[in-house]
Amino acid sequence: MSGIQTVLAFIFCLGPLVVFHELGHYLVARWCGVKVLRFSVGMGKVVWSRRFGQDQTEWALSALPLGGYVKMLDAREGELAGLSEADLQREFTRQNVWKRIAIVAAGPIANFLVAIVLFAGLYMHGVEEPSSKISVRAGTPMAQAGLHSGDIVTAVNEQPVQVWSELRWQFIQSAIDQHEVRLAVERPGQGRMAVTLPAAALQGVDLEGDVPQQLGLGVALPAPVVLRVLPGSPAERAGLQPGDLLTGVDGVAVADGQGFIEQIRAAPGRALQVTLQRAGQPLTLSVVPEAGEAKTSKGTVTVGKINAEIANRPDMIRVPSAPFAALEKSVVRVWDTCTMTLKMIGKMFTGEVSLKNVTGPITIADYAGQTARLGLEYYLSFIAFISISLGVMNLLPIPVLDGGHLLYYSLEVLTGRSVPERVGEIAQRLGMGLLLSLMLLAVFNDVVRLL
Repeated sequence: MSGIQTVLAFIFCLGPLVVFHELGHYLVARWCGVKVLRFSVGMGKVVWSRRFGQDQTEWALSALPLGGYVKMLDAREGELAGLSEADLQREFTRQNVWKRIAIVAAGPIANFLVAIVLFAGLYMHGVEEPSSKISVRAGTPMAQAGLHSGDIVTAVNEQPVQVWSELRWQFIQSAIDQHEVRLAVERPGQGRMAVTLPAAALQGVDLEGDVPQQLGLGVALPAPVVLRVLPGSPAERAGLQPGDLLTGVDGVAVADGQGFIEQIRAAPGRALQVTLQRAGQPLTLSVVPEAGEAKTSKGTVTVGKINAEIANRPDMIRVPSAPFAALEKSVVRVWDTCTMTLKMIGKMFTGEVSLKNVTGPITIADYAGQTARLGLEYYLSFIAFISISLGVMNLLPIPVLDGGHLLYYSLEVLTGRSVPERVGEIAQRLGMGLLLSLMLLAVFNDVVRLL
């Protein structure tokens, strides 16, 4: 069932985004007076089509479900013999360069507008997320900077934050730019204070991993209290009861539920001495976790389980925004995502970031399925990010992509003449080769990640 859900989530994510992208081209082409011959969802052989409108534009579904295109009346793609003078005036290459720029740019712009609308809707509704209350590991850069577990971060680099995702986003941008991180913090019982993480602390950070975690920062989790014990479980046999406050395992203190769970998972079949507080009195129990299987990024592994529910959920908040504030936040979010994506692409070319970050349809489908299972809010947020990625990738100056055509037209604006046809043909072949190479790399990375 999860496989079917993943496929459907992928289709409902990518399909509409392709349609909106091509609608951008189509609507602006019509607005500029260019005749549109076909609007296709999918590539390759047409399997279904109908003609509508005064121009009898063909609306089609094609065999390959990835991608789509808008075919306009274009002298470079066929004979114009037999057409009326009125139709010839509507041919694409006869339009002035600014109209051609508008038509080509409209596709990526449509993707950005979709993301803005989705983010604005999510911001107005509010998404339940972990708050910006933090935990800090001892001996890490964040601890050395002066942060304490239980601090509430209210701003990062003068940008207000209320939830963990906003805080994490600011840290990622600082790591990419390699500049210091300035935090405004509320500390219970001590009030407001400022903490600065120097830029030097970010130099060894792996941009492909969890940036805050590498610096010693995490979401604050509640104290490890037993909430429920399943009948016949190792926890029940050991004598654990709801309400027990867990304090340590084999002499190692545990600060939160996650720390306790990790200790249990690491000891399948081995007796552990668990210290706890029950009704204010200290107690030590011997617990033997049973062996079980769990799926991880490294495959299926054997872990310890005691079948008890431990408090492990962080403080969650929902922060709805007024319409204009939500729109402003969504525009900033889309802009920041675009610039961060371009910076990451630049770092791939310079070797600062691994090419394994290039992902393809398998990874997108996997993430689509995961976010769909988490809920509609997460799924819509994922679609917004994919829409931004489509917009950015299409604007790259690679021939055959929108960005390549925009590069031609920009040169035409600067020089006053169009790019020679022969040069354009060579560039198209090179661009197609580069695009196919990127696709092969993406699929290879997907398969490696899957295995």
